[in-house]
Amino acid sequence: MKYYSTNKLSPEVDLRTAVTKGLAPDRGLYMPERITLLEPAFFDQLDSMTFQEMSFKVAHKFFGEDLPEGILRKIVYETLNFDTPLAEVEEDIYSLELFHGPTMAFKDVGARFMARILAYFLSEEKGMVHVLVATSGDTGSAVANGFLGIEGIRVHVLYPKGKVSEIQEMQFVALGQNITALEVDGSFDDCQALVKSAFMDQVLQQKMVLTSANSINVARFLPQAFYYFNAVAQLRTKIKDKKIVFSVPSGNFGNLTAGLIAKMMGLPVSRFIAANNSNDVVFKYLHSGLYQTRPSVVTIANAMDVGDPSNFARILDLYGADHAKICDVISGTTYTDEQIRESLAACYHATAYLLDPHGAVAYRALKELLQPDELGIFLETAHPAKFLETVEGIIGKGNVPMPDRLLEFMKGEKRTIEIGIEFEEFKRYLLSGSDQK
Repeated sequence: MKYYSTNKLSPEVDLRTAVTKGLAPDRGLYMPERITLLEPAFFDQLDSMTFQEMSFKVAHKFFGEDLPEGILRKIVYETLNFDTPLAEVEEDIYSLELFHGPTMAFKDVGARFMARILAYFLSEEKGMVHVLVATSGDTGSAVANGFLGIEGIRVHVLYPKGKVSEIQEMQFVALGQNITALEVDGSFDDCQALVKSAFMDQVLQQKMVLTSANSINVARFLPQAFYYFNAVAQLRTKIKDKKIVFSVPSGNFGNLTAGLIAKMMGLPVSRFIAANNSNDVVFKYLHSGLYQTRPSVVTIANAMDVGDPSNFARILDLYGADHAKICDVISGTTYTDEQIRESLAACYHATAYLLDPHGAVAYRALKELLQPDELGIFLETAHPAKFLETVEGIIGKGNVPMPDRLLEFMKGEKRTIEIGIEFEEFKRYLLSGSDQK
């Protein structure tokens, strides 16, 4: 399988290069050269397969030509050693809870999957491989824990100072070992710009082996398609004549892009809802046809605080930048912090189901846009305890259960390096060897 750049100005590469480089030389994102339909027999057997079995068959369509079958199967089965049951919140609305990994976020799966693929490809490399990751909340913790302790790999997590929750922060600033946290005096977009600039810098490219573990990396975002197959499999007996709709809390749009690819592989999904907080550049595109990025806005759903979503380039690529085709499969919503609070509280008091702020955005979108002939699934991407102060302020103290795994993170010692938003400062840090201390 070859991978091409969304900017179409770089040569096609193999999977190893796409994963180890992360970003194409023309600053585009890598995409698989083809998306293959799964066989009818696969869908006939979908509800009788385990999560691991169906995911291996999906993964094989992308990675099977580049990884030995035994290695790929081992990676999939080790990564997905849990179940993701649907929760019926109310009639025709289901939640897919995607917080079963060590950091209680859906991104754990993609990070662990990528870490294992990267370790396989780099097993014969000499010297240190540096993983750069920008995070608006959950990506950094997922990647840091996914790569923790892997020999020959050092992770640098860039995050916006004061713009992630304390629990999110403690999941990567206290790990130590091969993980370094960089507290950036700026926004998530600034963090993302620093990472992208590092990949384009010739001096860094000559002196260091760099890769990314954001959803810009194909091995990070493609495995997120597994969840969609698993959700549909659980609904097989309830679908009947209804259409399936996914409501996706959307920040950098990697998760929704993975869902679109699942649909292109034959998964019977009618459409998707891109549920946004006040960072609404894609919502405005859907309504106007004009895509204009802008600085991100700080909200209580902070992992979605993205003003320049990288993966939207992949969505444009999938549909040839045809606005009408994109609007046929994606509708959008945008909500203020007050509306998010209202939805979280209303859901909890009416159904006893506890959302986190991101899931609340997707839940409200589904409530407002679901049609009578549809079944809706919203993705609940993080445990509400990760946003303890916000959630308790909405429903009252003492009502948010704190998982033991999150409590353990809070016992650690915060260790960070503070930097500004100028690339030269970040470059000096990488070249100085300060990350080895």
